[in-house]
Amino acid sequence: MKKRLLHLLILFTLLMILPSTALAQDYYFRLDREIVHAYWNEDGTLSLEYTFHFTNTPTGHAIEYVDLGLPNGNFSTSNITADVDGKPINFISTSEYQGSGTGVALGLGGDAIPPGGKGVVHAYVASIEGVLRPDTEGDEYASAVFSPTWFGKEYVDGLTYLTMVFHLPPGVQPAEPRWHGAPRGFPESPQTGMDAAQRITYTWHNAEANAYTQYKFGASFPAQYVPESAIQKAGLLESLGITLESLGITTDALAGMCCPASMVLVFILIAVAAARKSKKRKLKYLPPKMKIEGHGIKRGLSAIEAAILLEKPADKILTMILFACLQKGTAQVLSRDPLELEIVDPLPKGLRKYEIQFLAAFGKASEKERKRELQDLMIDLIDSVGKKMKRFSHHETVRYYESIMKKAWEQVERADTPEIKSEKYNQHMGWTMLDEDFEDRTQTVFRHGPVFLPMWWHRYDPVYRRRSGPTVSRTSTSSPSGKQPLSLPNLPGGEFAASMVGGIQDFSGNVVGNITDFTNRITEKTNPIPKSSSSGWSSSGGSSCACACACAGCACACAGGGR
Repeated sequence: MKKRLLHLLILFTLLMILPSTALAQDYYFRLDREIVHAYWNEDGTLSLEYTFHFTNTPTGHAIEYVDLGLPNGNFSTSNITADVDGKPINFISTSEYQGSGTGVALGLGGDAIPPGGKGVVHAYVASIEGVLRPDTEGDEYASAVFSPTWFGKEYVDGLTYLTMVFHLPPGVQPAEPRWHGAPRGFPESPQTGMDAAQRITYTWHNAEANAYTQYKFGASFPAQYVPESAIQKAGLLESLGITLESLGITTDALAGMCCPASMVLVFILIAVAAARKSKKRKLKYLPPKMKIEGHGIKRGLSAIEAAILLEKPADKILTMILFACLQKGTAQVLSRDPLELEIVDPLPKGLRKYEIQFLAAFGKASEKERKRELQDLMIDLIDSVGKKMKRFSHHETVRYYESIMKKAWEQVERADTPEIKSEKYNQHMGWTMLDEDFEDRTQTVFRHGPVFLPMWWHRYDPVYRRRSGPTVSRTSTSSPSGKQPLSLPNLPGGEFAASMVGGIQDFSGNVVGNITDFTNRITEKTNPIPKSSSSGWSSSGGSSCACACACAGCACACAGGGR
């Protein structure tokens, strides 16, 4: 009897618990794989093809709807088809869409994915208008930026293998288009190829993406392949590269900015952002045509030419040329402040053009004339590198020379003895100077122990030349033959590093002066601000989008509601 009562009590308890559990059930699923094809059509519209591989969790609600975010409202539901596991989806509604921004709800009906079940949802959306913008490079290119739809973080679990494929307009030639920077976690350079219709494709893969993050992809192609009317004109903020994200303002916060004080704050932030963009723009001296993608790596560039390709600051590049001249024995530093050089006469044969121009500039007595000739040197060097890069891949070549820089530092840092470390540093100094942290890294590497000075050091450091014998120590080491010990001059590591860093800073301040003003004249020649026949502003092809309001021209698919 007691046993029967116990069974009844357990049954009653389960009956009380189960309804509340069922009521608490919510959407919670995995998106194992997402494949997205973006077709940039010859009429300037965008067609999208999505394939979602869902795995519903055992405790999740049946997946009855899939919310599909779309770039904007310029689409028709009559141009949308969908299916689940090959069975047509007939319920496609904008009114039932529960995500942010614009989109449609796909009702799976009787083919809903049950708890613990799997399902493949496929959708095709044709002819979305208003998705292209002028490219910021101002070279008659159209910019296409797109974000695949994403879901609420509270609804999804696990990793997603995300594949994004751009199909560029028919007729675009392989050497013409260029891709934009990839989202975090994706390879910087996409896979390139041709689809069945002989359209160029860019493909990005990431096996460790997730379904709740917005990933933005972009490409640019000559505007001639789409109608002029299909390329949307830029607004004021877009032309400055200013978005709500860049200002740190959410769309929800924007809705509350109704009072005058809030609007004044927004205008101040816009003014500050515009000033920063203008300053940054003046430092971008690389011409757009150099970034048009070709094929393969351009090998054989000098470290200084590679610095141009990596768009290093002008003062750093000129400093690299100074050290190249010192190493070749063509000049000697007479004083650092002001910087004065003694140039050998006659110059030895075999010098590079930019080295000859550099030495000629320091032969001028007028500081103004010297600075102008150094700017001309930079302009000629940029033009020369551009010609060498013709038909080669900008992205692949940049990665190649960055790897050389990393290997150069590795050889210095792994050296077992001060002698070898000093030798490797001198041997690879041109490549190590490509590093943004060259000064700090030099101080770190040589903080402890002596540095055996290179043969050209006396030409670089006038203080060293004035020192007497006892001030600079000499260390005896075995010669390669083992017969006669060699006496090598050396300095404490900290003193050597300080001299290197101080000399570089002196060069920048005394010769280049204000780096923005110095580089601006170079940029005016090599990468001038594009002139527009309409508003006078250029659009940012890679700008981010505020999906909760209206996408700022880019094809930014907004978040689905997670159903």
